[in-house]
Amino acid sequence: MRQAVALLVIALCGGVAVAQEKSLFNGKDLTGWDGAPGWWRVEDGALTSESTAQKPCKQCNYLIWKGGQPSDFELTAEFRISKDANSGIQIRSETRPEWDTWGYQADMTGNGELVGFLYHHERGLIVGRGEKVNFTGEGKREVEKIGNPNELIKGYKVEDWNTYRVVCRGPEITIYLNGVLMSQVIDKHPKLAASTGIIALQMHPGAPMKVQFKNIVLKELKKD
Repeated sequence: MRQAVALLVIALCGGVAVAQEKSLFNGKDLTGWDGAPGWWRVEDGALTSESTAQKPCKQCNYLIWKGGQPSDFELTAEFRISKDANSGIQIRSETRPEWDTWGYQADMTGNGELVGFLYHHERGLIVGRGEKVNFTGEGKREVEKIGNPNELIKGYKVEDWNTYRVVCRGPEITIYLNGVLMSQVIDKHPKLAASTGIIALQMHPGAPMKVQFKNIVLKELKKD
């Protein structure tokens, strides 16, 4: 199967704006991705990583997309993770040695606890499910409630396929789960905000777990 590339043509102010939408995963192998040897494979059409009692994961590693460092974009991905799993999707991040990363992560846990949260390696959990957080140019954190986290998580399907949509536009990062708004951050932090970076998938240390991702589609957005 060829990598899907589609052109979306939208009428705008009497002219034409073109946004490119592309699949980041071909559904059959690791072409276009770079990961720690022995940790990532394709199973049933999904990017897959798994730890067991016999093969524990002792250090975080990430499967890193090699196609660029997008800035403003919409990223959609289906994910399925075991109940004890902890994983996430890195966006606007930096690479580190040994397939590690640093930056923003659309977080997820198999039991749903951290689904809809945005994590950052330097700042920890920077926005929770049901929150809109503003980091000012002075680094101040301002929080606004936009939903009930317990109600929002009811749409999450444990040990089944769910869909994340992450929208990055300017300083805004917004996370949707199965079409429902989970959280948003407006990050103007003077030192830690990032406007571009890599996309990567996480394999987390801890109890035996399995994480899978498929139908990963990137649409780069025209800057305002």
